Amino acid sequence: MKPTDTDNPEYFHKVVDCQYACPAHTPVPAYIRLIAQQRYTDAYLVNWESNVFPGVLGRTCDRPCEPACRRVRVEEEPVAICRLKRVAADLKDDVAEHLPKAGPTNGKKIALIGGGPSSLTVARDLAPLGYELHLYDAQDKGGGFMRSQIPSFRLPESVLDEEVGYIMNMGINAHFDTFVDSMSELLAKDYDAIFVGSGAPRGRDLPDLPGREEASANVHVGLDWLSSVAFDHTEKIGKRVIVLGGGNTAMDCCRTSRRLGGEDVKVIVRSPFADMKASPWEKEDALHEGIPIIDNHVPKEFVVEDGKLVGMTFEKVEAIYHDDGRRELVPTGEEPVFVPCDDVLIAIGQENAFPWIEPHTGINFSSRGVPMLDAKTLQSSRSEVFFGGDAAFGPKNIITAVAHGHQAAVSIDLFCQGKDLSQRPSPHVNLVSQKMGIHEWSYDSAPVDDKRVAVPLVNLENALQDRALEVELGFDAETAFIQAERCLNCDAQTVFSAGDCIECDACADICPTSCISFVENGPEDDLRSRLKVPAENLEQDIYVSDKLQTGKVLIKDEDVCLHCGLCAERCPTAAWDMQMFFYNVAKATPDLVEVE
Repeated sequence: MKPTDTDNPEYFHKVVDCQYACPAHTPVPAYIRLIAQQRYTDAYLVNWESNVFPGVLGRTCDRPCEPACRRVRVEEEPVAICRLKRVAADLKDDVAEHLPKAGPTNGKKIALIGGGPSSLTVARDLAPLGYELHLYDAQDKGGGFMRSQIPSFRLPESVLDEEVGYIMNMGINAHFDTFVDSMSELLAKDYDAIFVGSGAPRGRDLPDLPGREEASANVHVGLDWLSSVAFDHTEKIGKRVIVLGGGNTAMDCCRTSRRLGGEDVKVIVRSPFADMKASPWEKEDALHEGIPIIDNHVPKEFVVEDGKLVGMTFEKVEAIYHDDGRRELVPTGEEPVFVPCDDVLIAIGQENAFPWIEPHTGINFSSRGVPMLDAKTLQSSRSEVFFGGDAAFGPKNIITAVAHGHQAAVSIDLFCQGKDLSQRPSPHVNLVSQKMGIHEWSYDSAPVDDKRVAVPLVNLENALQDRALEVELGFDAETAFIQAERCLNCDAQTVFSAGDCIECDACADICPTSCISFVENGPEDDLRSRLKVPAENLEQDIYVSDKLQTGKVLIKDEDVCLHCGLCAERCPTAAWDMQMFFYNVAKATPDLVEVE
């Protein structure tokens, strides 16, 4: 193998697994260290630079960073990354003076359709550059689906108002209570560019299921129902409720039902429990609130008697998994199951809806109803129109919508300057030695044995009586410190200088995971198999040094390295050095905040 090119910023970026897994590439270890130092405002600003909504995401994020966390190399549970984000938001000081303001006008005018996370991110990134930004939304406040579909017991309105307000206060021209029903009319207003961040606003229904029309008064599409509850149009539900679906929307529906009078609430899903799309913690929260989840039941009929819904029938199935990865739900042959109910909430997915974009506008859509976009630039088939969030590629999550917003803002800025959209700005990267003395580093490198702890909850009885009462209490400062110390600082990189190495093997001897080997070079498959411990995770790189004096090379398996720094402490020639790696995805506005 050729020597690894560590000058390529993407090499070390991939090694910081948590940051690499985050769609917005938030510098996770950097803000966790700041929390450990009780620098909560700085930790918040590091978050805000990347993910825009730390207080919101600290409560609602899908947490793609946590399964990637390097902590699971040494124990079962990852660092509580998401809930530490909330700590920064809860314990920060007033950050208003640190946030950027709208810049002097540059003469360009942009329309933003939808007031959700992707549009708001575009607005925040472009406002300091002097763009005149017009945001259109049918609701009376910004936030989009964060406001209408996430229950307030998970996301308090005050938190959402604060973080949306930071952006709206940057001189955004808000057109709330305004439903955009024609792209043609919008195009006629001579905007220099248009960003569509209208989400995936249509919940899937079961229109062909027998009894659906007759039972319509008591059968509700989950997305619409949650919105109706959020805006106080719906204040109660029947005592016996069936929620159909296995995603996070279904979990929100069943938990909201418990707070609106549902005494016997059941979630019934087609798939096995383990295959449900809902996040594991969302399922845990539903079960904690006394809501059973019945899996492997396929809905067959809404049962109506004397014009009134009385229940549903289901067919029991079992999942068969084929060698090609395909799953098949096969009927067990048992008698249909009847489940009585007063109301049914259908939460089986959502889809894009663009009836307001006329065919003659030149904006093309796929057979799935999603716009045909350049995956990198998010530009549509009509050059001045861009998409992001759920409106771009279908339903995902808030952090993905934020990531789309960043990239769309870069594209819009390049487009308005007449530049090539494919020539993206490079990320901001820094790599700095952390050596302070012969065995001293400027960060805590000793892994601790503290275990992950659950976030404390309010009393269940109180929670179920008030749908506005936030269920999770969050970590206090002491607990946050203990959890922050569990971070292995995987952005502190082990940087190796082959010219200084005397091949004494001291680093290989002291390495707690045996991730360092001195071997003869060869093809990658061969090298991986000849290490002290075979490097079997092909998704993570192995580091290959330049040729050493003996003709061998040093190989380090990046997958299991704990970044403990013992190799650098033990090395007699300082061939190893611990260097802090900082990676920040380029934004349209290069430097939004400054943290010393």
